[in-house]
Amino acid sequence: MSLVELIAQADERGLAASGLACLDRCVPLLGGDDELLRPVWASLGDGAGAGDWGERLEQARGKLDAAGAGDRATVLARRMLEAAPADRSAAGVRVWADACSVASLQIHRLLDTAQDEASSVDSRREGRTHGMSPLVAAELRRQITVLEVLAGHGPAGLRRALEVSTEGRRVLRAVVSRRSRQQG
Repeated sequence: MSLVELIAQADERGLAASGLACLDRCVPLLGGDDELLRPVWASLGDGAGAGDWGERLEQARGKLDAAGAGDRATVLARRMLEAAPADRSAAGVRVWADACSVASLQIHRLLDTAQDEASSVDSRREGRTHGMSPLVAAELRRQITVLEVLAGHGPAGLRRALEVSTEGRRVLRAVVSRRSRQQG
């Protein structure tokens, strides 16, 4: 199943986790630490209150400087954070999760030293993967894994989704670090 199909079929929790995972993997571009979004992840669990998502999201925003200049990848990451809906309703998080998916793939494409043969990330999300660059391919796999895990395991899949996101964040942090050394 393509990423577009998985997003279309995802429930509210899966959509919120999908968007959050994309944002979480891009936190290194925003200067955030690895624990920044952990409370927001916790708001997706069964024991969380209805307002926890928005409250914890706002706290995370407050810890990051969402304003200021940056390269295109950083601007895309900031937009993901800024666009996160305060209400975790299915309609709001569906639009956000879809936008985060596109933005995260674009960020990985911008940061990849290898060339991606596709003219846009849309074809990648639809399942056409021939000639995909390694960093984009890995991000696409992570996005699909997060949605599949949550669709198959519900709240019990949150831990695995967080693990997948943590792995992706480490990869992106290394890419960002290497890129800044090369530019500096």
